[in-house]
Amino acid sequence: MKKLLLLVVLWCAVIVSSAAAADDQSKDSKAVDRVQSAADVLNEIQNAPDSGIPEDILRHSECVAVVPSMLKAGFIFGAKYGRGIASCRTPKGWSAPAFFTIEGGSFGLQIGGQAVDLVLLIMNQNGMQHLLSSQFSLGADASVAAGPVGRQAEGDTDWKMRAEILTYSRARGIFAGVSLNGAVVKQDKNSTRDFYGHMVTPKAALTGEIDPPPTANGFLTTLAKWAQEAAK
Repeated sequence: MKKLLLLVVLWCAVIVSSAAAADDQSKDSKAVDRVQSAADVLNEIQNAPDSGIPEDILRHSECVAVVPSMLKAGFIFGAKYGRGIASCRTPKGWSAPAFFTIEGGSFGLQIGGQAVDLVLLIMNQNGMQHLLSSQFSLGADASVAAGPVGRQAEGDTDWKMRAEILTYSRARGIFAGVSLNGAVVKQDKNSTRDFYGHMVTPKAALTGEIDPPPTANGFLTTLAKWAQEAAK
């Protein structure tokens, strides 16, 4: 039994390592495409009237992060790897995007593999401070919880007081027992250089120290649209 569990763990590790290696070999030439994909994901989620992010939660969020097509694979043990972008509110509007990777495993009854779209809402300044760093762990450094669903849903009031990050996922298949606790979020330096042409820190991007380039307009316009809808 121990040998079987060891083989399963090694299999999951190979899946994640292969995904990361394939992503690196592309030399992150798809950074601009990822920005547009994030906009598409947010639009599709919010256009679903009964299963979008509650307006009250979106209205109070400090930052929004999207991971299009996050790889998830598992059998007893699960593994996850994805690349995404984030933007935060600033006095000038939504910030220039910051690129990040998310990687980690979870323990639970998990069978099969699939790609999902992941959305993280950073709900307060404590959560935002973690996002400004180059690396942090969900559940350890920053408290994380599954967010309520439904455009008009009134989420549990606890999130207003305690939750730093709320998470949502849109699955394209069946995958049970998913958790983000223990997943590590860190700056995606390769995508950052590819998108900006030089290194930009998460703090410089997300606090408005730099202006967003035109290639970020699709994602930022989408954020502004849904934030405005939520504020009505």
